[in-house]
Amino acid sequence: MRSRWTALGVLSTGMLMTVLDGSIVTVAMPAMQDDLGFTPAGLSWVVNAYLIAFGSLLLLAGRLGDLIGRKRVFLAGTVVFTAASVLAGFAGSPALLIAARFLQGIGSAMASAVGLGILITLFTEARERARAIAVFSFTGAAGASLGQVFGGVLTDGLGWHWIFFINLPIGLAALLLALPALPADRGPAKGAGADVLGALLVTAGLMLGIYTVVEVERYGWASAHTLGLGVLTLALLAGFVLRQSRARTPLMPLRILRSRTVVGANLVQMLMVAALFSFQVLVALYLQKVLGYGAAATGLAMLPAAVVIGAVSLGLSARLGARFGDRRLLVVGLALLVLALGLLTRLPVHASYVSDLLPVMLLAASFGLATPALTNLAMSDAGEEDAGLASGLFNTTQQIGMALGVAVLSTLAASRTRTLAATGRDAAEALTGGYHLAFATGTGLLVAAIALTGILLRERGSRDA
Repeated sequence: MRSRWTALGVLSTGMLMTVLDGSIVTVAMPAMQDDLGFTPAGLSWVVNAYLIAFGSLLLLAGRLGDLIGRKRVFLAGTVVFTAASVLAGFAGSPALLIAARFLQGIGSAMASAVGLGILITLFTEARERARAIAVFSFTGAAGASLGQVFGGVLTDGLGWHWIFFINLPIGLAALLLALPALPADRGPAKGAGADVLGALLVTAGLMLGIYTVVEVERYGWASAHTLGLGVLTLALLAGFVLRQSRARTPLMPLRILRSRTVVGANLVQMLMVAALFSFQVLVALYLQKVLGYGAAATGLAMLPAAVVIGAVSLGLSARLGARFGDRRLLVVGLALLVLALGLLTRLPVHASYVSDLLPVMLLAASFGLATPALTNLAMSDAGEEDAGLASGLFNTTQQIGMALGVAVLSTLAASRTRTLAATGRDAAEALTGGYHLAFATGTGLLVAAIALTGILLRERGSRDA
């Protein structure tokens, strides 16, 4: 019993390290630009390099865990991520930092893709699994907000290099604990063999697709660059699906997509994550660019969100899910998130933190309801031989959602800001108007997620009745 919960602590620590890294960087980017001389376009690749490597390799890494052992993949990923973090901390040029971020994405994909797969094989009883997933989900949900706090404090106090150096002791501790705590496995699907062509098709397709999406703001949706690469992406992914239907040992057995629950949960997650980009990133930008907060103050302003998400994830979500069902809990969580983003569409230029922003931070508790319920649904039909694949798929759709959120919401916000500035609005007013449009679009994405939940994630048995 104790060893299973120790293993959960190791998996959660690994998840926390990678999630923190994803959000901690955003607060430190202005300091990186000043120190290393990034151009505005080049600076975006501090995030994009990580996102492309991470999002494109999750599916492959998850299946590798099923084939060669999830513990091996987790350990290897943690080693790569930790080493790349040290390299990023010592980076003295934009090119080296971007390369290190790409390596971090590779390591993070390996460790993250198999985490849920290990978890659901350790916790087979429904109530214990719900508690374990609540803890695991908390590290992802609250870790994003905590990253902004730590990013601000470390950047202001010690310099941006330390947002990467901090991963060294965390990574070493995770490795030392993982060796005895995680169960040894030789890969439940080891005899199936590897589909090399399928791996190449899906990795190339996802990498090209995410690259295309994150570059939309630069080239535009209707440009030859975006449309041409978009068509090539679809061709690669269509080739992958065709290959999986014919391969003797497919990388992604298409049987996993026969489950309406799995498909629905992944689609809902994609919409939810895309929408919540506006909360995690655009609120931080509003605090700094409109209200004039510093990096540390911005992180502290986001802290209440992390606290309430943690309290709900750890204290309520598993019990409420057991009583009312994951589907109902997901709908309630999404509805409250709609309310939170709806309030953000009314933010004034001269906002009061207590009256205008704190209520939104407290409503973020609903993320702690929605995420564990969604995770339970996404993994509910995964068998032992496909647990790593289901985990990798769930993480992949999360990253695709994030990339879409970056492309769609940031492009809309920037376009609206330019339009308002051209009419004579001052900078703060124009920025606020741009953010309003992004928040309204995010609200619409959450409404669509609720509709999909009603259509695809219907009650199944007494648990969700």
